[in-house]
Amino acid sequence: MKLSNLLAGTACAIMVQTASAEQIYLTADYFVDPVAAETIKNPAFLIEDGKVVERGTANELRKPRGAEIIDLGNATLAPGFIDMHTHLTSDPEDPAYYSLSFSDERDAITGVKNARKTLLAGFTTVRHVGASSYSDVALRDAINEGDVPGPRMFVSGPPVGILGGHCSDNNLLPSEYNLVGENVATGPWEMREKVRRNIKYGVDLIKTCSTGGVFSKGTSLGAAQGTLEELAAVADEAHARGLKVASHAHGTIGIKNAILAGIDTIEHASILDEETIKLAKDNGTFLSMDIYNTEYTLSEGEKNGVLEESLAKERAISKIQRDSFTAAVKSGVKVVFGSDSGIYPHGDNGRQFSRMVMLGMTPMQALQAGTSLAAEALGQEGKLGCGDVGCFANFVAVKADPMEDISVFESVDFVMKDGKVYKRDGKPIADAY
Repeated sequence: MKLSNLLAGTACAIMVQTASAEQIYLTADYFVDPVAAETIKNPAFLIEDGKVVERGTANELRKPRGAEIIDLGNATLAPGFIDMHTHLTSDPEDPAYYSLSFSDERDAITGVKNARKTLLAGFTTVRHVGASSYSDVALRDAINEGDVPGPRMFVSGPPVGILGGHCSDNNLLPSEYNLVGENVATGPWEMREKVRRNIKYGVDLIKTCSTGGVFSKGTSLGAAQGTLEELAAVADEAHARGLKVASHAHGTIGIKNAILAGIDTIEHASILDEETIKLAKDNGTFLSMDIYNTEYTLSEGEKNGVLEESLAKERAISKIQRDSFTAAVKSGVKVVFGSDSGIYPHGDNGRQFSRMVMLGMTPMQALQAGTSLAAEALGQEGKLGCGDVGCFANFVAVKADPMEDISVFESVDFVMKDGKVYKRDGKPIADAY
């Protein structure tokens, strides 16, 4: 074969490949852009290889020949939601003692079920903060490989915590069992070792605890857990390896310790005072405050077998946490969307949006908390929680204006993740699985 014919054939093959590349032309009546904080009329997005490659309006952005056209008509688009605090590998209906019998493999299978529910609710990205072992790592990998449907996951594996603390230790069993969680540590060097262990097994972030918790037996919400030196060791070791750190913290002392230690996000952040709010603002610390799940716990917890001790702590903290949320929002602290799913049924994550508005956010602020601001907390600006060129093609759509009534986000009609449609007209796409 002549060289000229060979080159011509190669060029032809390249042209055919380029022309046949899968492209999607997505349009609707409106797009709520959290990055620009505005609503765009007649938006149009050209999607290729799971990302937005062009963006404009339907009047100016051409429809490429051969592209799949998805016209959602009178719907309003928004970026796919991000939930910064989930527990996909557990269910709220599982009583505390009964759940001790679950294997890691069973937890992973539970996660498969809940990952699908979460994705169909419009949450195309989640942060999974705390598993009994590395079932969340396995779930993340299965989703990434396309084996099961689910959101993009950033996972912590088992949390790193102190003896008898809320993180990692098992305080439900009596002393004669002599069981201590694998990631329980004492002192800065042991904390570092546990962080290194988690990184070895593939986590994306580190979770620790600087106070007790509602659902851990014998712990106090207000008391500090871990010294400042121990928390700083966790943060330093994680940051040295490029990972962010989340700290569970209800009480003021534990919140302050976590901020001073350099931890990136405070989970729950229930008891805030003016000094702590200023400290968070000055340090650029993100607060992930779950303000919907208390309603479920107090109404359904007893039926689900939640311990009375835990119900009492929930009753004591719920209003305080909501007042703290309002104060934090008013002060301008970076508050992101974190629902604590697994404490309430998965798939109901969107119910938190209306509570965030009820307690002081504007609808746009609430959307930003669950999209662009959450992406910033993840270190994923320009990739997630956005609709600009270069962003992953993660979108949801509803049939009403969410800036007028944000509760419409509780039941989305359309879900796209990385350019693949999983839900349309309110129904799952069967062949997407």
